[in-house]
This record gives sequence, C-alpha cells and structure tokens, in this order.
Amino acid sequence: MAEQKDWAFPAEMRPRPEDWRFDLERALDAVVLLRAEIPEDAFTASILGTERAGNGVVIGDSGLVLTIGYLITEASVIWLTTNKGTVAGGTVLAYDQATGFGLVQPFGKLGVKPLERGSAGSIRVGENVVVAGHGGRAHALKATVFAKREFAGYWEYVLDEALFTAPAHPQWGGSALIGADGKLAAIGSLLVQEKIDSGTIQGNMLVPIELLEPILDEMVRTGRTSRAPRPWLGMYTTDAGERLVVAGLASNGPAERAGARVGDAVLEVAGAKPKSLADLWRKVWALGPSGAVVPLKLARNGKITEVRISSADRSDFLKKPHLH
Repeated sequence: MAEQKDWAFPAEMRPRPEDWRFDLERALDAVVLLRAEIPEDAFTASILGTERAGNGVVIGDSGLVLTIGYLITEASVIWLTTNKGTVAGGTVLAYDQATGFGLVQPFGKLGVKPLERGSAGSIRVGENVVVAGHGGRAHALKATVFAKREFAGYWEYVLDEALFTAPAHPQWGGSALIGADGKLAAIGSLLVQEKIDSGTIQGNMLVPIELLEPILDEMVRTGRTSRAPRPWLGMYTTDAGERLVVAGLASNGPAERAGARVGDAVLEVAGAKPKSLADLWRKVWALGPSGAVVPLKLARNGKITEVRISSADRSDFLKKPHLH
C-alpha cells in the first residue's frame, strides 16, 4: 500500500473551510492513521492480510479511537499516528461483529480533541458531506451521499441502512463521514459498486454512527456486548443473478464440516426460501444464538442436497486481543 504522504486529492475535490460552518481543520485532526500487524497464523490472515492500514477517529477524551473492525481483527500490534505527527501504540479494546465497529485504546496521549458524534439519520440523500482519512485536507473529499439503504455482506453481515458516498476512494476503511454540523455521522467500510437507475456507480459504504450508541459503554467496559453471539456458518455467500451461491468456505468452519461446497446454490433455510442475501442471514440468525443447528437445502450439480450445520460463535475462531 502506498504511504499516506505519497498521494493527495486534487485541490478542487477537497473540502474548503469557507464552505462549512464548523472548524474543518479541528474536525480533520480527529482522524488518525491506523496500522495493524496480525500474526501469520491468525484466522483472518489469509483473507485480510497480516499488515493492515486505514483510519480511525478519536471519539473520547482518553484518546479512544473508533474504527472499522476488519482493520484490527486479531491484531497483535497497533500504531496510531495523528496529523501533527504524534505516534502511539494501542490495543484492541473491542470489536462488535454485528455492527462492524472496532475500538482501539492508545497507550500514550495523542493530543487530539475528540470529534463529537452526530447522526446519520439526519443526513439526506443528495447532501454534501466531508469524508476524511488521516492527513488533513489533502486526504479529505467533499462527497455526496447518493444512497441510504440496506446492505448485506457475504461474510454474514447485514445493516438495515448504510450510507453510500461518491466520489469513491479505496482507502476509506475507518474514515470519518462528517456532516454539515461538523459531527461524526458514519465510519467508512468498503469500496462498492452500486446500481443506480440503469447504470452503476462506484462508491463507498459507511456504517451509521447511531449503531454505536447503544453498545459503546459495554464495549469500553467489558470489551464486548451483552447480546448473544449470532450463529456463524463460515459460508461466504453472494448474489449470482437470482441465485445465492456459496463462493467460499472458512477452513474447518461449520459449513465446510457439515458438507457444504463452493458452488452450491442456497435454496432454503429451515424450509423457507431466502429472498435476498440479507434475508438469508436474517433467517439463519432467527434460528437462535450461536450453536443453533441450521438446516439448508442446497442445489449442487443439478441435484438437491440437504445439510444440517451446527453453527458456531465466530469469535471462538479469532485470536483475542491482549494488553502489552
């Protein structure tokens, strides 16, 4: 990955301080560079890599950093860098799989004022916002929210409503979406291709900050939430036209052990046909917490196959964070 200093947005794409009714520089200074090192034998190493880089947003007076969880999953080493050049190590405080949010606690003082949290719900489609990574205005975009809708991910993930912005940028993991009020409204997650009218547009999907509020105190206090872990299959499934197809399987995961295969089409969950990828995961989760048995009817090579998957808690497969 290119070093942060090696690129910058053209001046005409950056937000201008005079166009916003808040202190733009102060808001941008709350966004830090995050680098994480992951052990080679970690469960996610083969998919997400052992060296990950992205962004985080300081949201607490203690320097608490909010980021997107895939950057810090199973991390053994974390480094945070501010716009002023301050560098501090940190530790994974919590990762919530349902929302995708991760928290990092720095070991030293960052000297950064936290960014106040606002609301994604108040932002309208078509509204201009600032989407910012670490590096000040050179790494910030004046962007537009072009959609607010449900999002489903192949890794067994669903948001009832996510935000989508353009122009797109591939390094927006953990970035800050700042609304017109100068407050944090969402955290950057993925680069996506979205269907708009008769065409497609490349944009970024961001996770609304409202999802953090009900769980933040628990995450800080205990490193997790009190909600029961969802049943996890380890079955990476995608939309393929009108079919839901297994595109990958977690090695020695529940679905692989039960006999699911790459290329299988998912026809039914517990006797009900899923209407979409989001509906598939919701039907799985409706069967109970992790450990629930998930009956699937699959199409394979023109034949019907039925499997019963003993689901698991995904966190049991992950290396746990530890204090240094």
